[in-house]
Amino acid sequence: MRIPLGIIDIVVLVVAVFLSIAIGLKFRGKNNSIESYLLGDRNLPWWAILGSIVATETSIVTVLSIPGQGFGDSGFKFLQLALGFLLGRILVVVFLLPQYFRGKLMSAYEILGVRFGMQTKHVASVLFVVTRNLGDGLRLFLGAMVLKELLGWPLLWSAVTIGVITMLYTYFGGLRSVVWNDCVQFVIYIVGSIATVFVIVSYLPEGWTSFFEFAKANSKLTIIDSRFSLTEPFTLWAGLIGGAILSLGSHGTDQMMVQRYLSARSQRDAARAILGSGIVVFAQFALFLLIGILLACYYSSQATLPEGIRKDEIFTHFMIHSFPQNTGLIGLMLAAILAAVMSTLSSSLSASASSVVSDLWLPSCRVPPSASRQLWTTRLLTVFFGGLQIAICIWASTFNESVIDNALKIAGFSSGILLGLFALAVFTKRTHQAAALGGAFIGLLAMLFVQFGLPWVPVWGFKLAYPWLAVFGSVITYLSGLVLSVLIAPAHEVTSS
Repeated sequence: MRIPLGIIDIVVLVVAVFLSIAIGLKFRGKNNSIESYLLGDRNLPWWAILGSIVATETSIVTVLSIPGQGFGDSGFKFLQLALGFLLGRILVVVFLLPQYFRGKLMSAYEILGVRFGMQTKHVASVLFVVTRNLGDGLRLFLGAMVLKELLGWPLLWSAVTIGVITMLYTYFGGLRSVVWNDCVQFVIYIVGSIATVFVIVSYLPEGWTSFFEFAKANSKLTIIDSRFSLTEPFTLWAGLIGGAILSLGSHGTDQMMVQRYLSARSQRDAARAILGSGIVVFAQFALFLLIGILLACYYSSQATLPEGIRKDEIFTHFMIHSFPQNTGLIGLMLAAILAAVMSTLSSSLSASASSVVSDLWLPSCRVPPSASRQLWTTRLLTVFFGGLQIAICIWASTFNESVIDNALKIAGFSSGILLGLFALAVFTKRTHQAAALGGAFIGLLAMLFVQFGLPWVPVWGFKLAYPWLAVFGSVITYLSGLVLSVLIAPAHEVTSS
């Protein structure tokens, strides 16, 4: 069913879209080198980087699925994972951030090149680029599906609209545009979410009193579950350990995040942005979970849901059927959904271009290209990756739901493997390039087996909960690298640590 848009909603939506493009055009003239285009001349304020970090990790999946978790049985238990995310950020600041501020790096994977050799840097960079664009192409698919359902547009036009708007402001403004747009988009979806809370409360018979009575009766306010389980995602140990390692991998070894740290004015500013983002993300998750619990209260007494509706579709259903019309709120929430998609995609385009240029293209050039050619090539790569993600989105429309879910899991495998490689680089001296690459390969095979099994192996009934995947991948990669460093003699060309 198409969402009812009034003139005020359309105005709000159009203003939000054109604001993104205007920000990109504003910074167009400031990008006269690859460093200014990809790193904002290393002169961005820490609080803007903080907002960009939060908006980047808040995808359309987060905006729709976290309220679904609150609606379901877990309630506020998801916050245990957010505690682990905060702990992981502390580990990033202590162990990995100092590595990135030794010299003027352009990419996270230069550390691996210095420690092990060029092949390891190339493998890490390619792994990042492939999994990042696969995962974000599928996130674009989810965002396009939401627009398709809400506006009645064909999937192709929904995907092209989101993709082209994102490419435009990223192409013209570079990282400056991405960061400042992220900050604006963060404000949009937070304001929209807060407005949603008050809309739902206004529909409850006794307002907040109805909410607290429902939440208490259904154990929705419980945060801590102290059980230890490898198959249940929302327990204290899965949250603290799994969440910390997941965050250490995603925020410590992912070029999309590291690119922001390198754009800070100092290591101290980068640390403030990382730690502050953990606190903001915790509060943001609490807000999204609150929306889910409020929706559960509303639908338990005031309205009914269609039979068979999934938890991550309930928020969209409420927007279509229960949001007040022509007040600007529907337009604001559509803008919030677009913001959640575009903030992740724009960061992905910039980071992918950065990784290819600094890790793959420039090191292969015998004669350094001119500054203008470097900048033109980087912009061209931004457009290429935008087109690639649109193509992946269209390709995904031929999948069934389980294939999409599995592809998203594969895209998330890189954080555990990359974290294992970085651990070998930082905490060992004996490990050499062949051992590191062998460890990464074994880690990838092990994670694929845990998730999907093998064609000749019967399907088993044990699967790790997703917070443990990064732990498993990083540990297997690290231990395999250590063992192989003993079994395989180092090559002569290995760079000394």
